[in-house]
Amino acid sequence: MRLYLDNCCFNRPFDDQTQIKISIETQAKLAIQSMLLNKKHTLVWSYMLEYENMQNPFDIR
Repeated sequence: MRLYLDNCCFNRPFDDQTQIKISIETQAKLAIQSMLLNKKHTLVWSYMLEYENMQNPFDIR
């Protein structure tokens, strides 16, 4: 399966994890990331994601 994740997904682990909804979304994102790293799925990337990420003032994110 090919998966497209928007910037909200990529940045979710950096958000306030004391909120249950954010914590659950973070766990889901990390599970998807694990599947991508294990080659169970393929990440689809776009120019817009690249552009948006370049606009982020925080290098670590």
